[in-house]
Amino acid sequence: MSAALGLFRLQQVDSHIDHIEAQLVKIRETLKNDSEIRTAKEQVNIAETKHRESERSRQISEEEARDKQIKIQQAESNLYGGSVQNPKELLDLQADVAYLKKHLKLIEDQELEAMLMVESTKAELQSVLDDLKRVQARLDGEKDKLISEEESLSRSLADLQTERKATISQIENGFLKSYETLRIQRRGLAVAEVTENACRACGTTLNAALQQSARHASELVYCPSCGRILYAG
Repeated sequence: MSAALGLFRLQQVDSHIDHIEAQLVKIRETLKNDSEIRTAKEQVNIAETKHRESERSRQISEEEARDKQIKIQQAESNLYGGSVQNPKELLDLQADVAYLKKHLKLIEDQELEAMLMVESTKAELQSVLDDLKRVQARLDGEKDKLISEEESLSRSLADLQTERKATISQIENGFLKSYETLRIQRRGLAVAEVTENACRACGTTLNAALQQSARHASELVYCPSCGRILYAG
């Protein structure tokens, strides 16, 4: 049996572990990422502010219109009630009533615009609230799936860690140190399988003698190009 066999098995386990750990990192980042829900809530806050402002504008217009109506009633009461007899004063009252009614018309127009704006901002607010509910419902469903997947992957990872310990126990310390060093240097891939007379990792063609050594040698054999441990099954 070649010296690389145990390391090749360890590499398979470690590659699987690396893959699962990468998946778990992605899942946990997704679970922590609340940017979509925050954006939806920000839209609701903006819509609520606009609705409050439009409602306040409507109330102000309504109060101004009510105030003008009271003043018109008072002026008309003085004009037609008989308490004022002086012609000049009567003309002044008529002018005041005309001015107040003209101003009231402007205020009522503003009040109508304010009412329409209230309806518009109310509809906009309801729309973003509905959007928020849909986002929350969808994300809650996705969250449940991600949590379930995370639990499954965590169980698989625990099994692989147990398998890794069992595999390491059968490997010489010197070989294991070489393997661990290459894992760091070669981005996780320390052992390369020989396939079609070449190193599977870098594609370098290997001569027959090197392949034979990789297949049967009691010492580790390295790819002359990428430096990885060669395994020829």
